[in-house]
Amino acid sequence: MKTFVDQDTCIACGMCVSSCNEVYEFNDDGKAESIVDLVPPELAEDARQAANNCPVNAIGITE
Repeated sequence: MKTFVDQDTCIACGMCVSSCNEVYEFNDDGKAESIVDLVPPELAEDARQAANNCPVNAIGITE
């Protein structure tokens, strides 16, 4: 699966980074971004949880 963060929507609240820092981190603009091309299977549930918890729905996932 792949995941991405819409930079125009992200408010940099940090929920995704704190819940799944193996997949998401803050970029130089202070916004969250995905740091992997493909989410490893063992992190898929954490990445989905981060997307579901995003208060502005800035995280997308494609299977």
